[in-house]
Amino acid sequence: MFHLLGAFPSTGLTLQLNAGAIAPEGAVLVALVVCLLVDLAGEKAASRWVPPICYLGLGSALVLLAQQWDGSLEPSFLGSFLADNLAIAFRAVVAASTLLSLMLSWRYVERSGTPVGEYAAILLAATLGAMFLCGATDLVSIFISLETLSVASYLLSGYMKRDARSSEAALKYLLVGSAAAAVFLYGASLLYGLTGGSTSLDAVAVALQTSAAPVTALSLVFVLATVAFKIAAVPFHQWTPDVYEGSPTPVVAFLSVGSKAAGFALALRILVGCFESFDAQWKLLFTVLAVLSMVLGNVVALAQTSMKRMLAYSSIGQAGFVMIGLVCGTEDGFAAMVLYMAAYLFMNLGAFACIILFSLRTGSDRISDYAGLYQKDPLITLGLSLCLLSLGGIPPMLGFFGKIYLFFAGWADGQYLLVVVGLITSVVSIYYYISVIKMMVVKEPQEASDVVKAYPEISWNVAGMPALRTALVGCVAVTAVGGILSSPLFSWASGAVAGTPILQRAIALATAQPLG
Repeated sequence: MFHLLGAFPSTGLTLQLNAGAIAPEGAVLVALVVCLLVDLAGEKAASRWVPPICYLGLGSALVLLAQQWDGSLEPSFLGSFLADNLAIAFRAVVAASTLLSLMLSWRYVERSGTPVGEYAAILLAATLGAMFLCGATDLVSIFISLETLSVASYLLSGYMKRDARSSEAALKYLLVGSAAAAVFLYGASLLYGLTGGSTSLDAVAVALQTSAAPVTALSLVFVLATVAFKIAAVPFHQWTPDVYEGSPTPVVAFLSVGSKAAGFALALRILVGCFESFDAQWKLLFTVLAVLSMVLGNVVALAQTSMKRMLAYSSIGQAGFVMIGLVCGTEDGFAAMVLYMAAYLFMNLGAFACIILFSLRTGSDRISDYAGLYQKDPLITLGLSLCLLSLGGIPPMLGFFGKIYLFFAGWADGQYLLVVVGLITSVVSIYYYISVIKMMVVKEPQEASDVVKAYPEISWNVAGMPALRTALVGCVAVTAVGGILSSPLFSWASGAVAGTPILQRAIALATAQPLG
């Protein structure tokens, strides 16, 4: 780790560059550049070398993140980035989601006939944006990170250039995302004015403690709208079903976890860290968003006939569950948020791995086409069943313990409305998850869909299939036995909260106890 000092003569302030804090992002950036260079050598060379390059880059990033745990809390890049435990935890979720998404991608991308190196580079660029967003502590660095993630996501959504649905998804995502970016910029400009000319979140927090002007409330609404768009909370969810249905399935897998994790990291960083003097107001707004997300996401999912569209509405409902921890503002609530995002990583990507496998063999995304699947493919049937049961919160799956921690934290904090709505909508979600399992398992051989009756055999030795199988087995295994490991995972999540100054300050204010 090396340091460069930047001095500001007019203020006497000296800050450190501390570039070692972004060493994990550096590993991802190197992998991105090498992927582009290898791609120039031709598709054959790219197909051979790009996957190991991505694995090496993302694996190195995860190792470097582990080494940073409980490390120095010195701000980096003149105060625009902070590698605290919260940032490390969410950056790890983002990097792991990218690693698994790439393992799901190789066979899918090869079948589509699109360049492997170019696809991997764009996905790594989205990863860079998401990872920087998790630790950004300056309005400028937040916006740059947000747009890096967003622009790469637009490109990935429309990556299947010959597919009209993919192009439509990218266009809708671009239009709605551009509006969200404009809203954030306007809110950021108001905050910049309130601070008297500073973009630091610390300066924003200090300025908002003594400001009660209507413009402050307006800036809160704009910032909250940006966060709600990124986590796909109702009523800012309109882009989600169409984008999920039209985008390449591995891209949807990344957006459902990596992009959402970055959105929640932004929510903690800017709402908890800056708007603590408006704590009651933004928590009330997020309570409304959480209730709407849980109700609409899970109820509308009942009527879906497409697996990807069903999981899109499911992800909206899952965002509502995670918001319970955010509204609590307690140590257990924040820790439950981190834990649930880690659990969501495995159970959601495991479900998408099964959907990708089924799509590669049949080209279908319809729920009805899964009828009788257990007769032809027990692996997909078992894997998808376990992941869906975990998403529904059925014990002893990992998702059950994730929801239990969220509900316990909410009940202890007096968020009875959120907990009751969460419990009811969890029961609703179990219905449509089990409907898929029933479709696969209960149907008699003569009731199997025409797609399953003509189910083709596929070799596990062809390019991309071993990685896909490894990702599937790994995700399903963690989902199935993760409940046993829920206590160590919760301890890890609690460490992420304990090692984050802004969260500790918010917890101390909420409990009216001085920091030790």
